[in-house]
Amino acid sequence: MKITRQKHAKKNMGFYKYNFGFREPFQVLLDGTFCQAALRNKIQIREQLPGYLGGATQFCTTRCVIKELESLGKELYGAKLIAQRFQVRNCSHFKNPVSGSACLLSMIEEGNPHHYFIGTQDQDLATKIKKRPGVPLLFIIQNTMVLDKPSAKSLASVQAMQTNQLIPEHQKESIARLKEEQGLVKTAVHKIRKRKKAGGPNPLSCLKKKRKGQETSQVSATKKKTSRKRRKRIPGGAVQLGSQNVEA
Repeated sequence: MKITRQKHAKKNMGFYKYNFGFREPFQVLLDGTFCQAALRNKIQIREQLPGYLGGATQFCTTRCVIKELESLGKELYGAKLIAQRFQVRNCSHFKNPVSGSACLLSMIEEGNPHHYFIGTQDQDLATKIKKRPGVPLLFIIQNTMVLDKPSAKSLASVQAMQTNQLIPEHQKESIARLKEEQGLVKTAVHKIRKRKKAGGPNPLSCLKKKRKGQETSQVSATKKKTSRKRRKRIPGGAVQLGSQNVEA
């Protein structure tokens, strides 16, 4: 039974490592209900959970969780002592504390950027966590801690990634880094177009325009040249000019 539980945990951990970038040390955010269940079932959280998750683990809680346990009185005094031994992470409710469940939900907003595991026995909180992709859920059954299987929301998110509809930011960064290491990134070289230099004026346009009088005189001169009659020599030594005959 223990081997089967360990196999399921390893499989689920691989899912979150590969698809959502979870790395050691794993950060486990616990509420008062989880601490109370561990106390009741005599579970040593610090000793048992790292071995179950298969890596170094950091245990943490929030001020709102501790405030809630303090307000519940002596019945949860032992759970409060356990929670106080964990690291206290800053939340946005420093001046106005909220319930532990509301505080933990606020810690995993915007896609769970800090990669928190959530440990709780609150069924209402667990239902809300399952509606958010990439948030592993821990709970206690009798005297054993269990990592819940990936939710339907997480599976749908991974399927969208595989169809290139959604790529997580950490995967984009790793892909870009690998491309740079392999020398696949080419810097774009923009061709600079040479601007045409302003040329001088057209030499034909610089010629002086001829006046109309000059043009007519030139035309008349050419006509006179072409209209000259050629002299004809007549047998007998006479030269005919036009209609007159002149003796040579």
